[in-house]
Amino acid sequence: MLGNWQRELARFAPQLRVLAHHGPDRFTGHRSKFATRARRVDVVLTTYSLVARDTAALDGVPWTRLVLDEAQQIKNPGTVQTRAVQRLHADRRIALTGTPVENRLSELWSIMHVLNPGLLGTQREFRERFAIPIEREHDAASTERLKTITAPFVLRRLKTDKTIIDDLPDKIEVTEHCPLTREQATLYQAVVEELISAATAADGISRRGLVLAGLMRLKQVCNHPAHFLRDGSTLFGRSGKLTRAEELVEEIVAAGDKVLCFTQFAEWGDLLAPHWRRRFGTDVGWLHGGVARKKRDAMVAAFQEGDGPGIFLISLKAGGTGLNLTAASHVIHLDRWWNPAVEDQATDRAYRIGQRRSVLVHKLVSTGTVEERIDAMITSKRALAERVVGTGEQWITELSTDDLRDTIALSAEIGDD
Repeated sequence: MLGNWQRELARFAPQLRVLAHHGPDRFTGHRSKFATRARRVDVVLTTYSLVARDTAALDGVPWTRLVLDEAQQIKNPGTVQTRAVQRLHADRRIALTGTPVENRLSELWSIMHVLNPGLLGTQREFRERFAIPIEREHDAASTERLKTITAPFVLRRLKTDKTIIDDLPDKIEVTEHCPLTREQATLYQAVVEELISAATAADGISRRGLVLAGLMRLKQVCNHPAHFLRDGSTLFGRSGKLTRAEELVEEIVAAGDKVLCFTQFAEWGDLLAPHWRRRFGTDVGWLHGGVARKKRDAMVAAFQEGDGPGIFLISLKAGGTGLNLTAASHVIHLDRWWNPAVEDQATDRAYRIGQRRSVLVHKLVSTGTVEERIDAMITSKRALAERVVGTGEQWITELSTDDLRDTIALSAEIGDD
């Protein structure tokens, strides 16, 4: 993201002097001289982790303005980096985020507490006055009261608002229902039986951990047997999702368009990238957390060029934010995060200012599985999410064993042969 900010500043504000505070050589001379160096420039770019690590140096600068991009990084008030950001001295503070609430309302409190300490009371007061009534009881009066208090400090920009931007094309979302193969169905059923048995015998934190781990295994089965088994076996013809994804990619590339493919599993991308290079006979970018910054910037630049690679495979956590990839007019979510805000942020790598074509978003869902049921629940609860209540996966861990069985059980229609 530092590279992205440098490029954007050079493009839109070339007169500004910019310093990237990053890397082993970020301090020239002694730390005590950092304030002098910072005063020679207009903008200092750094990461949240370095704010926590270099607090003594950064805290010694009287900043005129503190801009917190991807402010969900300070959503947890107990972390070292959130406390470090809060200690910085700045005349004005601005937070930018597409997901002020990812999982719970306490995240909104944390961000607002950094921007305007005391506005929403103490953490305990906020929980009693807003979080419990809104999250548990869906209390409309508490929701409106919270929106009234925060409204003067929040500027919400929607891409669909033509008074803000009138030349952004449409975004079309399509859920692609993919049948399981027989092999996938057999593995899926085995994981369900193992999970239900383990959940029945456990309770508390142990049970929640077992359920989350089981959900991850079910997602892996839905992606591909080789992803679940981790046995290095062939990928061809064994997954309904992979078959549909390859049909889409082939059509997109043949039409001369470009596509972003997101997965939350780095190990799935590790399998898929070389397979697709052989399958399509072309370069396939694979961006994940292990890619160095310089290589990451080169991959982004290459994809954005007209004659660059047409397929960009991206880890949701590594590339779901902070990138401009408007060369793509298609987005494929290979597996589901089950948090619509996180998926939307990933989609917005392509659907953002600068995009000149309509963006078609394909969300792959395995038919008859927990993916299909959760997708339906998310769709029905988007109105609730719009009221700043997030939708994550934690709630599934609180289901009774009977409700859990109903949610994850394989339906009678298991798919193809």
